[in-house]
Amino acid sequence: MTSSTALRELAVFDGSGIDGGLYRRVVGWADAAPHWFNQLVEVWSLLGLGVFALLMLAAWWRARGAGPVVMARVLASPPAVLVAYAVNSGFKGLVEEVRPCAQLRVHGTLEACPGPGDWSFPSNHTVIAVAAAAALWFADRRIGAIAAVAAVLMGASRVWVGVHYPHDVLAGALVGLLVAVPLALAAGAAGPLVERARTGPLGPLLGAGPQTAAAWANRPVGVRRD
Repeated sequence: MTSSTALRELAVFDGSGIDGGLYRRVVGWADAAPHWFNQLVEVWSLLGLGVFALLMLAAWWRARGAGPVVMARVLASPPAVLVAYAVNSGFKGLVEEVRPCAQLRVHGTLEACPGPGDWSFPSNHTVIAVAAAAALWFADRRIGAIAAVAAVLMGASRVWVGVHYPHDVLAGALVGLLVAVPLALAAGAAGPLVERARTGPLGPLLGAGPQTAAAWANRPVGVRRD
């Protein structure tokens, strides 16, 4: 082993002392769980992030008939997720925490243990899910509540399949909230821009909104729709 390799190994972070015991317990529960249940968790852990994209699409559709602030916050939700992901990736590179399945030499996890250099802290899946849920909450409470439940399930699934410590998930949730909430609140200031854009070529995408719709409904009889 070269000196540079030794220094590299010393540089990585071992998170097992935080909640390694809880991680082993959860993985043990997964090992004893019914096969059909584990399959559902695996599929959710692998593909569940797509649900948040669908929820954003649903929020956009509902916002077409809402006020401009609502639409502005819906439109800001994907960028908020991207910013949260970028911030989290920076944390991963700084901390360089070894995956629990590798650090604790746990074999037979539901998801294959990621290779060296694929760091564990914080959980990217959780950051994306929580950031999406937080952004959607300020735009549409009903969809935001659904997204919040889905985010909790996503974070839990990442521990269940064996690729994250619980503290990775909690830290990921914190990063998602700290990034997405201020961005979602600030996005409301773009409401006037959305209102103006609704009268232009982007109108079909941005919707009429309640004010424009009300004005149209109260137009003088005989005024053409076009």
